[in-house]
Amino acid sequence: MKKLMSFLVVGVLALPMTAAWAQGPGSAAALFLLIAPGARAAGMGEAFVAIADEATATYWNPAGLAFQEGTEISLMHSNWLPQLAPDLYYDYATVRHSLGPIGTAGFSVTFINLGEQTITGELDPTPLGTFSSYELAVAGSFGSKISANGAAGVTLKFIYSNLAPQVKNTAQQGDGRATAFAVDVGFLQKNLIINNLNFGANLTNIGPKITYIDADQADPLPTNLRVGFSYQAIKQEFNSLIFTTEFDRLLVTPHRRGKADNVFKALFTAWKDEPISQEIKHIIINGGAEYWYNNLLGLRMGYHYDDVGKVKYVSFGAGLKYSLYRLDFGYISAGEGHPLSDTMRFSLTIGI
Repeated sequence: MKKLMSFLVVGVLALPMTAAWAQGPGSAAALFLLIAPGARAAGMGEAFVAIADEATATYWNPAGLAFQEGTEISLMHSNWLPQLAPDLYYDYATVRHSLGPIGTAGFSVTFINLGEQTITGELDPTPLGTFSSYELAVAGSFGSKISANGAAGVTLKFIYSNLAPQVKNTAQQGDGRATAFAVDVGFLQKNLIINNLNFGANLTNIGPKITYIDADQADPLPTNLRVGFSYQAIKQEFNSLIFTTEFDRLLVTPHRRGKADNVFKALFTAWKDEPISQEIKHIIINGGAEYWYNNLLGLRMGYHYDDVGKVKYVSFGAGLKYSLYRLDFGYISAGEGHPLSDTMRFSLTIGI
């Protein structure tokens, strides 16, 4: 019964994580780690790995921290999947601080509230009680230059998953809660080949499997690879325009005989489960653009294309900057009836 409750909670969360869901139920856990923070990035179709020029680089690409100076705080809130349930929400808070020539450090907290769940018997649908579910991750990041235009970064994460704490099942061990550790590694190269062309890459959520019941039923973390390019087409006193694109691939293999490959093996086997023509379809393509007028008003637009997950949507965004403060808004237009439809994200960035 407890395993069923955990599966249902993860299933609800996995709906927007189509890269993971397309692999099949139970292919990965802690899928909230794939939710992209920052309303600015959301407005640009979540194509941000080659930009990462703000505090949210702690998520997008820790290498981007190396090019940032001073101190900055970024906060985000989103009512998650409003079409499914009214009590789901997602929060992200991050801060970065320059340590001078050695690099820049960052700290972040990710929290998702999965709402209230109903406990029922495996055969009898009569409610037996309720419980609340949530997941969180606490992370420390560091980015440092390795050349004049190149940088590398790393993020260390502690993950706590509280899915079904009050669901008891004497037939199995575990209590619906689990912890795990993970690492992200990133790279950012500015002025690649030509001026204003950047390349970014970030491999996230590298770590051991997470265990709710016992080791034989452990699930892998959602290890994900992002690579992308950005190009600043206009950089003038009053006008700025940047284009960006990103390619995402989940590196988790489906369960075979009840088990999934470990994280290091899956980095390779995830590319050869199917014919190459089908493997390519698992790559999610994001693209977007951002225009700023007078460093005061920003307008954004993006597109998300996931062939396997059947998710294709346009995103819009806007930003307003005044002094050390920037308020950003992102909106997903995913079509009527889609779980992501009308998802709005708000974030506040403060420079110190």
